Amino acid sequence: MSLEGGRAASAMPPGAPRRTRRRNSLTPYLFLSPFFALFALFWIYPIAYSFYLSFVNTRRRPWTFSWSFNWDRLIHDPFFWKALGNTLTILVVQVPVMLVLAVALAIAFNSDLLRLKGFFRFAFFAPLVLGAVPYSAVFRLIFNTEFGVLNYGLHVFGLAPVEWLSQGVPALATVMIAITWRWSGYNAIILLSGLQSIPLSLYEAARIDGASGWQQFLRVTLPLLRPVLLFCFVLSTIGTLQLFTEPWLITSTGPGGATETLITYLYKQGFRSFNFGYASAIAYTVALIAAVFSFVQIRVVGGREA
Repeated sequence: MSLEGGRAASAMPPGAPRRTRRRNSLTPYLFLSPFFALFALFWIYPIAYSFYLSFVNTRRRPWTFSWSFNWDRLIHDPFFWKALGNTLTILVVQVPVMLVLAVALAIAFNSDLLRLKGFFRFAFFAPLVLGAVPYSAVFRLIFNTEFGVLNYGLHVFGLAPVEWLSQGVPALATVMIAITWRWSGYNAIILLSGLQSIPLSLYEAARIDGASGWQQFLRVTLPLLRPVLLFCFVLSTIGTLQLFTEPWLITSTGPGGATETLITYLYKQGFRSFNFGYASAIAYTVALIAAVFSFVQIRVVGGREA
């Protein structure tokens, strides 16, 4: 008799009825059932119901089912395309800049020349700990046109003040600067863990072969850091597509919708206009865009690694 068979025989008498064996096999799922119930109630049901609402005309009572009502409006809605353009602009401009800065910070944190490493690591990670409301209020004060410290600095150097919060391009730049300030340290800490996993023997071998510091970075650091960079890139892409806090609290999505993002527009449609069907269509569009971007990034970067 095998070991597994002996255990089964000792755990269950040979004459035990089939009903008892079935009940014992279902016992673990009974203990897991509260989790499954809560997961179905608060995750599966809202996702499924939101998908259903994306095909429902909720602009008037009674709600009526329509395959194309919300999606046709989505295609021809200039405000949606404006929000999508702003979101993609932040994604294309801010995310690469933030990741380059995060890589530089991670290398600095890992350098033997840096003293008080623990202090600097905490200092650059601390913005993530701050609440969204006070952090946004501080940035509104810094970039205030009349008494902001940034315009005061420009005045000291004899430069004209910039209307950061009342002009389209400066307002969008303000949002990008705020996001970069808050999330660069977070990504740097993640990249630092990747740097510390690279064996030092590889750098020693590269130095013996005569590789310069820049060549070591290109030939050793970047290839081995690629999986962690991919992780940060995918997370930053998804986070940017879900961007809400900074445009809403710092610029109030203005001026004239210049900092409107997909999620702020979704919020306005769903919780100000109570047009839940159209908001659901926007939500599934955001999810689809995030899935496509993530798939492309994983295929491009992960394919090169393979």
